[in-house]
Amino acid sequence: MVASIFDADAQAKRIAFLRQVAPFSLLADRDLITLSRDFKAQPFGRDEIIFRQGDPGEEIYIVMKGKVRIYKLAPSGNETSLEIFSTREIVGEFAPLDHHPRSASAKALEATTMLRISGDNLKRHLRAMPDLAIGIIRLLTAKARRTADFAESLAQYDAAGRLLHILLHYAERFGEELETGKRFALDLNLTQSDLASLVGVQRGWINHLLQDWHKRGLIEHRAGKIFILDFPRVMAERDGRLEALVEKDW
Repeated sequence: MVASIFDADAQAKRIAFLRQVAPFSLLADRDLITLSRDFKAQPFGRDEIIFRQGDPGEEIYIVMKGKVRIYKLAPSGNETSLEIFSTREIVGEFAPLDHHPRSASAKALEATTMLRISGDNLKRHLRAMPDLAIGIIRLLTAKARRTADFAESLAQYDAAGRLLHILLHYAERFGEELETGKRFALDLNLTQSDLASLVGVQRGWINHLLQDWHKRGLIEHRAGKIFILDFPRVMAERDGRLEALVEKDW
């Protein structure tokens, strides 16, 4: 009897959590209850691999707690970071839906708990729940827009501008506001090598850049945590990089 009470409580918490995840927010209660039964929780330690590039894609994940870094591995062994996901965001949905191998790897940046569901189960629910299908379409569209935005930043900014653009993007998504409209903290557990892989440069260059930004009161990087010290000035610095690049092209 006690076990069944705990099970019911865990199920209720899982349903309440899923209701806050964008693709599932449109579902009726009965559909959400049905869907929730096929999700399983799985913990991952810091730096633990969730899935690897080239693996068969059999499961889809939702970040329940923690943060996940998505990256590609070149034949040389160099990593290129693509994206960071946090609570209530979906990871790894492409491969189970299109039956291709994983196109990238996923690693926990900190102690992380994921909810996972098999691709076969999700597709079964998609056939039975039109609102779920609409939610997944919206998710894929949002990610396509984000990819287009990143591609635009690659074309418009130099490497420093791209890094600023990415950090501002993450600050708006899941930064902790320390001072209204000005100071933000990003607890991403990213090393200087990780930051370098976000924009495709060497770690030494990142070290020099961070020292310069710190001296100028823009950004501080300390123990894996990034502090945006003056959001408006950082935005101006990023936009100035764009203007300088345009002038250089002319």
